[in-house]
Amino acid sequence: MSEPAVTLYSTDGCHLCELAAQQLNQLNVTYITVDIIDDPDLVSRYGITIPVVRKADSSELNWPFEINQLANFLE
Repeated sequence: MSEPAVTLYSTDGCHLCELAAQQLNQLNVTYITVDIIDDPDLVSRYGITIPVVRKADSSELNWPFEINQLANFLE
């Protein structure tokens, strides 16, 4: 089974991350969630920008975004 083509970088207790996950769910997107706290490099890269949605082509959408922006990004 292949991994989803979308990754949500987040961490526990991040209400904005929960909102981003809700948007992905509303769009019926299959994604994996990566908690940045487990990786110092990810904390350094995303610590103040989460939630971040990343596609398999390495393009990223940083918060803030609305659901229509997310949908356009994922097309």
